[in-house]
Amino acid sequence: MASVSRLAVISSENIRDIDAETLTMAEDVSSTPVTQPKSRAFYLSFVAIMVTIFLSALDLSAVSTALPTIAEALNDTKGDFTWVGSAYALSSTVFIPLSGSLAEAFGRRPIMLLAITFFTIGSALTGAAQNMSMIIAARAIQGVGGGAIINVSEILVADLVPLSERGLYQGLIGLIWSLASCIGPPIGGALANNGHKAWRWLFFLNLPICVVAFLLVVFFLRVRTPPGSTRKKLAQVDWIGNAIVVLGSGLSIIGLTWGGIRYPWKSAEVLAPLVIGLVLLVVFGVFEAKVPSRPTIPSDIVSNRTTLSGLLATAIHGIVSIAVIYYLPVFFQACFGASPVRSSVDYLPAALVTAPFALVAGVLVNALNKYRAVNFTGWIFLLVGFGLFSTLREDSSVGKWVGFQIIVAIGIGMLFSAPIFPLLAPLPPNRAAAALALFSFTRSFFQTWGITISSTILQNMLKKKLPAEFIGRFPEGFEIAYAAIPIIKQLDESLKKQVQAAFAQSIAVIWQAMIGIAGLGLLFSLLMAEVPMANTVDEKYALEEKEVRLQVDVEEQPGLRS
Repeated sequence: MASVSRLAVISSENIRDIDAETLTMAEDVSSTPVTQPKSRAFYLSFVAIMVTIFLSALDLSAVSTALPTIAEALNDTKGDFTWVGSAYALSSTVFIPLSGSLAEAFGRRPIMLLAITFFTIGSALTGAAQNMSMIIAARAIQGVGGGAIINVSEILVADLVPLSERGLYQGLIGLIWSLASCIGPPIGGALANNGHKAWRWLFFLNLPICVVAFLLVVFFLRVRTPPGSTRKKLAQVDWIGNAIVVLGSGLSIIGLTWGGIRYPWKSAEVLAPLVIGLVLLVVFGVFEAKVPSRPTIPSDIVSNRTTLSGLLATAIHGIVSIAVIYYLPVFFQACFGASPVRSSVDYLPAALVTAPFALVAGVLVNALNKYRAVNFTGWIFLLVGFGLFSTLREDSSVGKWVGFQIIVAIGIGMLFSAPIFPLLAPLPPNRAAAALALFSFTRSFFQTWGITISSTILQNMLKKKLPAEFIGRFPEGFEIAYAAIPIIKQLDESLKKQVQAAFAQSIAVIWQAMIGIAGLGLLFSLLMAEVPMANTVDEKYALEEKEVRLQVDVEEQPGLRS
């Protein structure tokens, strides 16, 4: 009776969207109704989560505007500075599935502490780096921690708040993430503009925040840890599957990072890692479906169209959002002659709008108890905004580039929060951790695609549009975009205008490409069904606080708390 009554809320029109395995798992009695007001322990735990998310997201975005300064300060003559961002993205992406598996086996709290430790060590080493090799290695260490922080934070929110109540809290997480992503470029620009040593504080300033985050997790994040020996927990991890996805995603990201910049796309240096990496990701999918008893990504997570639509929307959002974060400041610096600080100020309209609309989207989902309309609206704003972006030129008025930013930022902000709801709605709470690990991996992996697609477009277009006398100043295969920006101010007026016009026309092609990609996001969102959102959480990883037992229907079911 109890099981039947809990499943009756799923309407007949949505049953086709949820497979039999998912329905069976939804009966699991470890998923418990949560009806009491949130406790002090909950709010303290949530503060700890928000601080750790802010820490990771801030660092991911702040580096972009400081890259030219870092390259100049460390005497980079080979274009290796692109790996300052790519090394972080690479390591943070490839270890996300493993961090999810470890959090499932050992509990969320110890893995979060381990992630913050990695991030702290990486930040200290990056700030102290004396050459490009050292800074790239340090950023890789930092990325391992950063990726795990984001992933485990998302999982913890799912542990603490049922999906039907999560709109406000998911909106707050989206607000923190997007706020950090948007204020990162101004912070990076400000430090980059204050000499060749000030950029180090971009990483040293992480250290006190790391200490605060670590202490918050130690003293306030009181969530349950699964029982069992270390040996037994290690045996629960899908080591082979994780090894395949680490190698596959790592190789494909290396190929994407090198393609069209360090080596031609048709070269073996690009095609070999890219093809092998993508093949390994396919092998990973086959392996996960057939071999392990406890797969990293259970098949039920991607077996229904609503969850799949959430993942696809996340992938597209990762591509288009990172393109704006990385290449709008490039537009301001190259086309308007803005300094790193000035370009960050010019970026403020996006920064001030993105974060609030991440919260607005979550609150709307919570108020309406529906998520389809919010997702559709976000994609519409992005499509219109990128269309307007593509009209920007080196002489565009302030009203245009400010107003257009606001429209794009509304869409980006809403879609920081909205896709999580269709992703999780068809799944029982005990599948949330695996689904969110895949969610975080998807977002991070496709952000790398976003950077690569945008940089490849810009590099190729600049080669066609820049004056030959200007291109001749750079070695073959060099990343012209970043290397050219400090030089533009030194050009005579005639050549300067030609270069600025070439940059404006080339960046416009990026926005045109984003129109098509955002259009795919809108089409993918049509796959969503409006599945009722669960009002339960997984008891196995709940807060350590006083439990209240419930009587459910006619049967008594132990293990439930209110």
